[in-house]
Amino acid sequence: MTGIDLEALLSQAPDPRQRVASFALLCLGAIESLVSGAIRASDAIRLLFHADNCLFVREHLQRDADDEVMSRGVQLPDLFDALPAEEAQQEYQRELAAMHTLCLKLIEDRESAAA
Repeated sequence: MTGIDLEALLSQAPDPRQRVASFALLCLGAIESLVSGAIRASDAIRLLFHADNCLFVREHLQRDADDEVMSRGVQLPDLFDALPAEEAQQEYQRELAAMHTLCLKLIEDRESAAA
């Protein structure tokens, strides 16, 4: 699987609000893929939550929620290394729910700013 290059993808959007909305929608797709089991947490890191994208988000999107989504995504596989299986699965679901909520907030904030 080839990773997504957020810089190449999001730099095409002329409006910062469009970049944020595109980022949030892309992350929602990744989260849904994780929830459904279509991809594993380690796949999500290779695809989206890798270091280059984390750096791009921190430097160019510059919103706490964007950075938090990336940070949570990076840490997902670690849950299974650090916790017993059942507890790791519960925490994994909580993390995905938190990421989902953050993405929806980013979209909502974008719509509020446009109004």
